[in-house]
Amino acid sequence: MTDWITPLGSIDGVRVAHLPAFSDERGRFQETFRQTWFPEADWSRMQSNRSDSKAQVLRGLHYHFHQVDYWQVAAGVIRAGLVDLRPHSPTFMQAATLEMTDAQPMGLFIPIGVAHGFLALTDCTLIYIVNNYYDGKDEFGVAWNDPAFGLDWGTQSPLLSPRDLQNRPWQAIPAGERPR
Repeated sequence: MTDWITPLGSIDGVRVAHLPAFSDERGRFQETFRQTWFPEADWSRMQSNRSDSKAQVLRGLHYHFHQVDYWQVAAGVIRAGLVDLRPHSPTFMQAATLEMTDAQPMGLFIPIGVAHGFLALTDCTLIYIVNNYYDGKDEFGVAWNDPAFGLDWGTQSPLLSPRDLQNRPWQAIPAGERPR
């Protein structure tokens, strides 16, 4: 691993890639992702996605049993929210937020079992890579504003999708739908 990929600290396994940029009079070049940076994930079914959001849209909190995520903000500013839902993790039920912006590019590696979402602080574009093709069977959610997590989103009334409006608090999620 490189010295510019560091643990988030508050959640075990979450890492931030502080992406070095090389600039000259023509512009800027930046390497944004390598599979070898995160060797614990099997990247053989890698899929890249783009999410465009208007300011005040909140997406999440989502979690997976068979997929890691790697995020980079291509345009705008977001506040990422993370909660460790893995019962055997040393940081179980700990939460964190992290502001990400196109002006200070970074990557965010999110392991299996860590709930994640983001609030668009401005209109934004998020590029994210996952290590499993989407099929809808590995999509789970928990309420973005669950007081058990204490996430400070900085808003009380974000714009939510119909799906995310139906996410339940952690205590209402059956054991079979929780990370193990």
